[in-house]
Amino acid sequence: MDLVIGLMSGTSMDGVDAALLETDGEDAVRPRGFISLPYEDQEKETIRSALGAGDREKVRAAETVVTEAHIRAVRRLLAGTGARDVRAIGFHGHTLDHRPEDRFTLQVGDAARLARETGLPVVADFRSADVAAGGQGAPLAPVYHRARLAGEQGPIAVLNVGGVANITWIGRDGGMLAFDTGPGNALLDDWCRRHTGLPMDRDGRLAARGRVDNGILEQLLDDPYFAMPPPKSLDRLSFSSAPLEPLPPADGAATLTAFTAAAVARAPLPEPPRRWIVSGGGRRNPVLMAALPGPAEPAEALGWNGDALEAEAFAYLAARRLKNLPASFPGTTGCPAPMAAGRLFPP
Repeated sequence: MDLVIGLMSGTSMDGVDAALLETDGEDAVRPRGFISLPYEDQEKETIRSALGAGDREKVRAAETVVTEAHIRAVRRLLAGTGARDVRAIGFHGHTLDHRPEDRFTLQVGDAARLARETGLPVVADFRSADVAAGGQGAPLAPVYHRARLAGEQGPIAVLNVGGVANITWIGRDGGMLAFDTGPGNALLDDWCRRHTGLPMDRDGRLAARGRVDNGILEQLLDDPYFAMPPPKSLDRLSFSSAPLEPLPPADGAATLTAFTAAAVARAPLPEPPRRWIVSGGGRRNPVLMAALPGPAEPAEALGWNGDALEAEAFAYLAARRLKNLPASFPGTTGCPAPMAAGRLFPP
């Protein structure tokens, strides 16, 4: 087995997650270390201002911020774990724009610079080939979820609630279906920042004080996305909270939390999961967890680190790329055939 580093900068823009994984890129996986390096407020604003990829100067500035943060994260992870003989780094970058219907996706991050400054081979650009082939380019973690769930009886669902929420459904026979269910934390985070000055609804405290506006909730759920069959994927900016602006802050938070949960409940799955396992920041919101189908369990119920899972997945995907094994499948991204993902950047 090889030691591989995985990196993730999610749509919530909290920071960079870095995980060390021992794996063969197939059935064997052993987490060996994890850190999370928060973005500074100015770094978040630089990235946020580049969302949508409409301004080249802003995109370049965001790429510099993302790359330098990832370099720091790798160095800190290596120092903290004392790891030697790392085979490669899986570098997702940060998504600024994702429009698979136009065969376009953009993740920023200078993989060549990361390889030079760390002295390690970097596997990056995981999504573009899948999108060019007609796939959604997301989600990419399902094959890792399946490896981690070895020995668990299906059907079982892994729900990641980051900025966007996505689900991996593993059937009784190990078959996979995956797609973005709808909003995750991004709309709620933005609502809290605008209306309270806080970066998030910590522990669901704001939503717990509010009341769900069912009329607005139904309006949000009327979006055509929810009638589309999977596989399907979203951009961070796919939904707007504009219909909620007349609401008090607490009612808006309650309605947005209900929106995330209701979108998950409406997810078109072949069979109801026996277990719902939740990763990402959303698992820390008790109001959301209570509203999800289930009973929903945090990833820790399986002995996993729910913060590390996405970064671990990109370590696993990098290991698979070194063996030219597929990372995306017709049932996970809608690609025409199983495809390897990522380009290799030597140090």
